[in-house]
Amino acid sequence: ARKAKLKLTQTKPATKDIETFTTQSVKLKTLTKMMLSKHARPQNSTRALSVMCNATATRTQPQHYYERQHQHQHQQKRTILGLIPAVDKRLFRMAKGVMPPISKTEQVALGCGTIGFDGDIFTGSPSLKKLVDTYDPKLSPEEQAFMDNQVNGLCALLNDHDVSVNKDFTKEAWDYMRDERFFAMKIPKEWGGLEFSTHAVSLVLAKLATHCFDANATVAVPNSLGPGELLARYGTPEQKEYFLPRLADGTLIPCFGLTGPHSGSDATSLIGSDCVVEERNGELGVMSSFKKRYITLAPVAGVVGVGLNLSDPNGLLKGKGEEGFTVALLERDHEGLRMGPRHMPLNASFMNGTVEGEDVWIPMSMILGGQERCGFGWHMFVECLAEGRGVSLPAGSAGAARTVATAVGAYARIRKQFRVPIAEFGGIQEALALSASDGLITIAGTDLMNAIIDNHEAPMVVSSVMKQNCTERGRRIVERAMDIAAGSAICRGDKNYLGNAYMSLPIAITVEGANIMTRSFQIIGQGLTRCHPHMIELINSLQMEQSEEDEAVKIFTKQFYKVVGHGGTNFAHSITRGLGATASTAIRSKNAYKDGDKLLEYHEKQMLRLSANFALTADLCFTLGGKLKFEELLMGRLADALGSIFLGYATLHHYSRRRGINGLEAVTEHAMLRLETEAQDALLLAANNFPGPLGTAASGVMKLGCFPLGSITRPYKEPSDELTKEVSRLITMPSEMRDMFAEGIYLAPEGQMHQATDLIRALPLCVEADKIAATLRREKRQPTTEEADKIAHADALRDALIQVDVYENLTEAESQEGYVRPALAGTEDRLAALERKTFSDVA
Repeated sequence: ARKAKLKLTQTKPATKDIETFTTQSVKLKTLTKMMLSKHARPQNSTRALSVMCNATATRTQPQHYYERQHQHQHQQKRTILGLIPAVDKRLFRMAKGVMPPISKTEQVALGCGTIGFDGDIFTGSPSLKKLVDTYDPKLSPEEQAFMDNQVNGLCALLNDHDVSVNKDFTKEAWDYMRDERFFAMKIPKEWGGLEFSTHAVSLVLAKLATHCFDANATVAVPNSLGPGELLARYGTPEQKEYFLPRLADGTLIPCFGLTGPHSGSDATSLIGSDCVVEERNGELGVMSSFKKRYITLAPVAGVVGVGLNLSDPNGLLKGKGEEGFTVALLERDHEGLRMGPRHMPLNASFMNGTVEGEDVWIPMSMILGGQERCGFGWHMFVECLAEGRGVSLPAGSAGAARTVATAVGAYARIRKQFRVPIAEFGGIQEALALSASDGLITIAGTDLMNAIIDNHEAPMVVSSVMKQNCTERGRRIVERAMDIAAGSAICRGDKNYLGNAYMSLPIAITVEGANIMTRSFQIIGQGLTRCHPHMIELINSLQMEQSEEDEAVKIFTKQFYKVVGHGGTNFAHSITRGLGATASTAIRSKNAYKDGDKLLEYHEKQMLRLSANFALTADLCFTLGGKLKFEELLMGRLADALGSIFLGYATLHHYSRRRGINGLEAVTEHAMLRLETEAQDALLLAANNFPGPLGTAASGVMKLGCFPLGSITRPYKEPSDELTKEVSRLITMPSEMRDMFAEGIYLAPEGQMHQATDLIRALPLCVEADKIAATLRREKRQPTTEEADKIAHADALRDALIQVDVYENLTEAESQEGYVRPALAGTEDRLAALERKTFSDVA
């Protein structure tokens, strides 16, 4: 050993760097001591000599060899907190101990869907340019023609009030929907469908919602979670050939049975929907019992896709298919299947009911996709759910937003109190401005979401954000509209265009996962695991088997460093961007938004700052370990922040595409100020209430990063009163902004009574008459004949448009001959016992 050391030190390679040479010398010293130690074994001596000889031989290797060796040694030294690998393993085991096992269903869920712009937000540095360059929702000429003709045709066949009273459509309306392929918009043309884009489907649903929410719900299901799209993607050739043409031409109306009595928002738990693989007469199939409820279209459906929990205790699948969530296709007359009973969701009239069966035999040929797709239902469900949650439900809110901005905006200008249009009252202006900016946010979000889906993405987190945010904003929009329209909104009848929407939006909030659950658990629960740039691999390493621990530790260590680096980067970004945002907000003019370029530049910087704040907070959530799933108050606040950031980018994306509309800057400014304030307030609440053993420390880090100068670096505030009045004016007076909101709403033909249409058409006439009256007062003169006619015509329109429906006989019983209302009958009985029947009778 001493000779080898001497030889090495005397022959220093010219190409070797000093650090590598020193390292090898240290190795030789260590090995020499080991050999001379009394504890060294003979076989170790042989191995040590071999190592030293190999080390000596390295002096003849080329330069890049030593560089690789140095890099390898440097990587070996890099361990968590700079400590030895044993500590890496200990920390790995600690993390594994606090991380609960992930179920098979959860593992499947983590691998389903796609990650796109939601992942960009979790990095802390999303790009508006990338968003604008990637997504551009448009209609094809064929789709636009369908909007202008078939959709208008269906609306003309529907009287919203009659539908709500009769609790059904006419046969003529059902046949029209079938014949015009309303239930087949997503089915490929090769099978007789329309093969429309997601954007087209969304706009169709939104337009139907401006006239009849029941039509919206009826058309939505077959084009989102109905078996049609699932069949097109996953069906066997035989299933496609049989079902798709019948679904396309409307012979079979589809529905999807998933939710059961004990599996509300957790629909995929499939409690009480079990099936067991059996063999009958040489045929493989499943015996199943199930109870489903809240199933839209079930009372009239010809085929139902039933979600079942498949088990194979006898191993009959033999590796062809798996246990778990499985979808079966059952026609209405399938033996043992019961469909028909109805629910009545509030006052809605769309078909909704139960799907039940006991000991139902289902051959493998009726499993969607065949035996190979047994256990594959979760993949199907998740990948198609993005469309149901992220497109169909927000489309209804977008339709409501367009109706309120146009019809209620007109009503506020037409309706007068104290001889003044109520649009001039501050309380009305506030409600209208909030509804206008919420409407813009919802429309912008739906447009972006549609383009994302049409880009062949299935973003589960974004779809949850859209469902929860847009349905909630839709509800607020209609609630404010009810306050503005007041008595005319609560008296039901043909003239009421708000009441049914008011009663329908809570249903949208409830279905596809209640908003409370979506907000307080699902969005962040999925987001942190799916969208964080480094977390999925770290989690997977903690789920690896004991036999793979060495490899798991390596992966864990690598990802841990990345998480720490990610947090450090966003901590720095939060501080620098926060200080910059505070400064730019302080010096910003209140009219700066009128310059479109400056509007985009300012608000994009605020979104970047908030994205870094959110990403930092997401990293701090990992201090909670597996307990995060129980901290629903924290997750709800982070969901609010994430939703505001995503919709903020969607609003800027919308402005970038549609700029040039006069007044769009004001409404966009109003919307962005509100979204920034919402995100800021949500993050502050999260910081003030950060839970867990390390909650105080995490809260301190979060406050220092997100708000480094305290309240000074929380600069966002609600829109000013001046801006609120401007936004209100834009939707209560003829303007290009009103025209934008009016895109895609149903307008009845001339001469046909339709309250919303009549309000929209009357607005310009009433505004002109008011201007004439103001001129006459200012000039102190009498009107000309033409001016008098215009004022009289406007007054007549006002009088007609503020009327409400009244009924001589409201119920069927009241229309019967001789009917006396019970209260009046009681009055007559009491009067009969009195001598003095009326006041005019002589005492």
